[in-house]
Amino acid sequence: MNLSNTARERLLVCWRWVLTAVVSFVILFPLLWIFVSSITPSHELFRSPINYIPEHPTLENYAYLFRNVGLGSKVWSTVVIVFSTIIISTVVCLMAAYAFVRYRSRGLTLAFAFLLASMLIPDVVTARPLYDFMRGVNLFDTYTGLVILYISAVIPFTTIILRNNLSSIPPSIDEAAAIDGATTFQAIVHITIPLVRPAMATVCIINFITCLNNFFTPLFYANSIQVLSTAITTLPLRDNMYAVPWDLVSAMGWIIILPIIIFVAIFEKQIMGGIMSGAIKA
Repeated sequence: MNLSNTARERLLVCWRWVLTAVVSFVILFPLLWIFVSSITPSHELFRSPINYIPEHPTLENYAYLFRNVGLGSKVWSTVVIVFSTIIISTVVCLMAAYAFVRYRSRGLTLAFAFLLASMLIPDVVTARPLYDFMRGVNLFDTYTGLVILYISAVIPFTTIILRNNLSSIPPSIDEAAAIDGATTFQAIVHITIPLVRPAMATVCIINFITCLNNFFTPLFYANSIQVLSTAITTLPLRDNMYAVPWDLVSAMGWIIILPIIIFVAIFEKQIMGGIMSGAIKA
């Protein structure tokens, strides 16, 4: 049976919607289940058959985390470290990317090559010497030390994205600004930054997610300073010392996931715009 063009288009649209619904369900159901588990009392979690909607929803798990795990201080530490990292790394990498694009020399080419090579080195390889160095300069278990380590982790990716985006801006724009009497700093602030704003938004959001999910750095280079990503290791076992408190684990997981969901939902257009405008250019 031959289908008309209109029928084929409708069938294709239906197929796309079905595929989108299936993929969305696969991605979103675990998030929904984590949230449901976080508001379900512990004695109802493992009932059979499973209740996908809790009979007695409660926020006691979240209150327990604030009362007994010190969640407030962990949130504050996370906010200080993550936002300091995002602000400083964005400014530093924007300057570096501008230099890599607008100036040509063998030294800059070599520096950019080393920057790319640093992305290939796993964190665990440099962990021991870096641990000794941080202790030697009294930066171990300090906010300053953690911010430096977080920044060093996001610098390669941020610089590459901004460099690729800046390479799409013709140098004639800067030359026109210079003719009009603008300094290099004024050209960057009033011309370059507005043009690369989508890319800056992209790296800020991706770096926010990366820093929030960073587990190795705060676990290895800090003792007293705890962030949300490592807070899950400090959850009390409560009544049974051998049983994992899945209700508390789910609550802590949802607290970590929620800011990421909000950021991505608000800035989704900026993420796509920044990636499409510069991330895939040489």
